[in-house]
Amino acid sequence: MSIDIANESGVDVGEAGLAALARHVLDQMRIHPLAELSVLLVDENAMADLHQRWMGEPGPTDVLAFPMDELRPPHLGGGYGKAGGHDLDPEPGLLGDVVLCPQIAVRQAEVAGHRTEDEIELLCTHGILHLLGYDHANPSEHATMFGLQERLLASWHAASAPADGVSGADGPSTDGPGTDGPGTDSPGTDRPGTDSPGTDSSNKDGGGQEGPG
Repeated sequence: MSIDIANESGVDVGEAGLAALARHVLDQMRIHPLAELSVLLVDENAMADLHQRWMGEPGPTDVLAFPMDELRPPHLGGGYGKAGGHDLDPEPGLLGDVVLCPQIAVRQAEVAGHRTEDEIELLCTHGILHLLGYDHANPSEHATMFGLQERLLASWHAASAPADGVSGADGPSTDGPGTDGPGTDSPGTDRPGTDSPGTDSSNKDGGGQEGPG
């Protein structure tokens, strides 16, 4: 799994841990092991520019998702391939870009009463789910996406829980989560609101989904 983390936000973020989380989520979702994902952390000015350009909304947001190859997990028609594909040995693809704003995450974490690290992990997971085709435009979609998000984060926390007082960011993964649980508005009520701009994110012409916040 190729996961590229680029931190241009000016905020110190545990990049290795964030990459481990992203890998855990993709493993749980049974995405092709050679798929590629990019996670970019930017400051509020850069996020505000992206938010206005692709969503037509002023001010910074917490997370944006820019899908590329429309990879889908098996239960959404992917099965280690592109959406709708049925190849027995499909080629890996580019998932797309998740753009996070740590400064926004800091404030949302304070409101939610948890660590900034937890908020960034939530936002990253939310963005990845948008890349995989999940959305929360109606109550049913919201319940499915937020329930899955909650289970993915729970399995990550269980896998990375310290066994001897040392956090295991690369902890073992567990069996992939289902999609039947109720959704929650985890740390920020209706947050990760990724209105992902679109699906042609290779040149960002498709716009990006806006996350929880």
